[in-house]
Amino acid sequence: MKVAKLARLDLDPDEIDRTTSQLAGMLEHFADMDALDLTDVVPMTQPYPLRNVFREDVVVEGLLRDEVLAEAPAAEDHRFRVPPILGLDL
Repeated sequence: MKVAKLARLDLDPDEIDRTTSQLAGMLEHFADMDALDLTDVVPMTQPYPLRNVFREDVVVEGLLRDEVLAEAPAAEDHRFRVPPILGLDL
């Protein structure tokens, strides 16, 4: 009940009983792991060898400004024309 209140969980009595039982089971499992002798186990940060998964950078031709602006609803001085956020209407 105290943990549910601290976590701001709105649990009914059945949910509190079930959650309390599940939490107790997890804590027992953690205690079992703490009891293991791991002195000869080498710590690891990654279970598999790391490799770069990114693709190679490839330079490609971009879009032409005039073609892009031709598709815009409004353009002015080689830029998109957008309505102001506050105040004036166009």
